[in-house]
Amino acid sequence: MEEGVLSDTFRRLIRATGPISLMQFMGESNARYYSARDPFGDHGDFITAPEISQMFGELIGLWLADVWIRGGRLEPVHYVELGPGRGYLARDALRSMKRYGFEPRPHLVEGSTRLRDAQLEQVPHAIFHHDLSTVPRQGPLLLVANEFLDALPVRQLVMTQDGWREVMVSLDVEGNFELVRGRQPMDSAVPEARRKAEFGTVIETCPGAAATMFEAAGRLVSQGGAALFIDYGHIASRTGSTLQAVRRHRKLDPLKAPGEADLTAHVDFEQMKQIALSRGARWSGTTTQGAWLKALGIDQRADALAEFAPQHRASLLSARDRLVDPAQMGDLFKVMALAGPDWPDGVGFTAKG
Repeated sequence: MEEGVLSDTFRRLIRATGPISLMQFMGESNARYYSARDPFGDHGDFITAPEISQMFGELIGLWLADVWIRGGRLEPVHYVELGPGRGYLARDALRSMKRYGFEPRPHLVEGSTRLRDAQLEQVPHAIFHHDLSTVPRQGPLLLVANEFLDALPVRQLVMTQDGWREVMVSLDVEGNFELVRGRQPMDSAVPEARRKAEFGTVIETCPGAAATMFEAAGRLVSQGGAALFIDYGHIASRTGSTLQAVRRHRKLDPLKAPGEADLTAHVDFEQMKQIALSRGARWSGTTTQGAWLKALGIDQRADALAEFAPQHRASLLSARDRLVDPAQMGDLFKVMALAGPDWPDGVGFTAKG
């Protein structure tokens, strides 16, 4: 794979000033990556659940409508989506909500001009924002973030003989990128309960995800509403690197071609939960995507669609399996729900685990 302009920029920077943090490497790589292309779909680098089947967005729309109805049908109400991709999820969710006479104003948080154009084709009346700060502060929020947190840059810390150090990106003798341990002590950046660890232990934190969760939970507390965060990750905090890169639906070395591949890391849903609770939001639960979609009735929805269009039965059932099968997306992807203090829990989280 040919390397791009960002590789040369990083090399000049490292040679001039020394190693850079992995967080900076990932952040600048993804900023360039998403600003330069539409990475979604079969002809892109990866495919997300809303592109696999309309059922995904429809069930999210039904979940949101149910919460809104049981929450008192308050107006005005805002549908807010972080990182809306091509707009398919918003399109399907809004269509599903409309069946119940529920038509919230859609607010899409998206920085890419190219992706905004694609989203407008699906949601022509969308209002765009660069972040949550400009989303209206009056009226409850129904917020959805599907595969958004995983692309935010992570900081990796490694336990060494001298204590915790940040993982940095440097150059080997041939000019290739390599991971090294920083010199600056980082013990203060590690939660006290996790500071004692075996040598070589790696932990990941994501300041961007933490800030997003802090803001979203605070808005739910002050305005009311509910939120769904759907991403691949783990329910309980773990150690070890989860950084990966994908291009053309295949994994590759995350350091190989910065700015030319999608860099992601698993979401620590336990940490996200604790941040939300610290703001006073209600945690409704975290579960697997497969279990949640089944609780919402994806099997029945697939059967109904197949009965209406029998010629598409095989593809409909295949799409359902891809979303819920534990060996595909069903177990790897998790769903976490939050709510304002006085709002009801959404369905599908009875286990609270």
